[in-house]
Amino acid sequence: MLIDTIAETRTKQIKNGGKVRPTFPQAEMDRRMGALRAHMAEAGINAVLFTSYQNINYFGDFLYCYFGRSFGLVVTQDSHVTISANIDGGQPWRRSFGDNLVYTDWRRDNYLHAVKTVLERAGVRGGRLGVEFDHLSLDRAAALHDMLPGFEQVDVGRAVMHQRMIKSAHEIALIREGARIADIGGAACVEALSDGVSEHEVALHATGTMVREIARSFPNAELMDTWTWFQSGINTDGAHNPVTSRRVRKGDILSLNCFPMIAGYYTALERTLFLDHASDDHLRLWEINCEVHRRGLELIRPGARCCDIATELNEIYRAHGLLEYRTFGYGHSFGVLSHYYGREAGLELREDIETVLEPNMIVSMEPMIMIPEGQPGAGGYREHDILVITQDGAEDITAFRFGPEHNIIRT
Repeated sequence: MLIDTIAETRTKQIKNGGKVRPTFPQAEMDRRMGALRAHMAEAGINAVLFTSYQNINYFGDFLYCYFGRSFGLVVTQDSHVTISANIDGGQPWRRSFGDNLVYTDWRRDNYLHAVKTVLERAGVRGGRLGVEFDHLSLDRAAALHDMLPGFEQVDVGRAVMHQRMIKSAHEIALIREGARIADIGGAACVEALSDGVSEHEVALHATGTMVREIARSFPNAELMDTWTWFQSGINTDGAHNPVTSRRVRKGDILSLNCFPMIAGYYTALERTLFLDHASDDHLRLWEINCEVHRRGLELIRPGARCCDIATELNEIYRAHGLLEYRTFGYGHSFGVLSHYYGREAGLELREDIETVLEPNMIVSMEPMIMIPEGQPGAGGYREHDILVITQDGAEDITAFRFGPEHNIIRT
């Protein structure tokens, strides 16, 4: 009988403890919700179901741990409820802005039942339901339709992406702190460098240093997802290559990549380095990439189009016969994003993106070329700064210096 009673419990609330100090003040969260609800009213959307890391975090101040379970945030004109799995206990309630409903594991469709329950409690039983077409799978969209046949699913993913692209003063302040901590991680990488040290030991030292600084600076924040990629030699050929146990040797090309994460807000520092010395071929290529980087920093201004920046920088590589070795776009938006939940696709410095830069956008400049193994100067070259677009220019908030005059590390 006890088992039957438990099995009937499809949803519940776990208000275990009180709300923790949020990442942002009430006024900031009200601003975000006000903009969302204004879009809902204009588009005739009765309710929104967010399912992605980025939007649940942006509108709910809650970053979930997926691990094979679904999460959500249901927003109406009068309610705001995160939906979380029973396995996470009261943590989603303590962390989230607004209310929280927990679903249990006893039935496979309990998550969808929880969504329906939240909507019905809000008095919304049909109409237009905003969902993220770029995140909702076909299977989940079909199941959601079966559970909520009175709703038409419409996309809100693109509209809220554009909302997230313009940062508030509170967000800019947080991202500045992230850039500062990334610089500290970079210094820790240099500190750990020596002939024969393994990539993973350098990365561990940098990551630990950043986590400790986040804990000191943000004592109420959860400490998760900060990481370092430190690559050497052939491992520098990919921007996202994982850390290995390869040992660094004098003359190696090195790639330093520090990523502090504060409440889901990603910042980055990426630099090319060499241990002890660099060959003439390496120096020549490094200087060219730095030339592109410096020009890119100059081009990031309000009114500039992303595609025009990419096109002009392409011409520098072309003049040096290196355009074929360029590996990706020249930069992207910063904010609520990560290596595993993506970024704001509408604000990338690529040839096919026509977005015009505006004040309070934050973008990176990060040119990279990769010369294949066996060729003179082989390796991956990449620099990376973060810039805040202002009314009449841009502010570079990355302080770690770049180029051969600073980053040939002698120990």
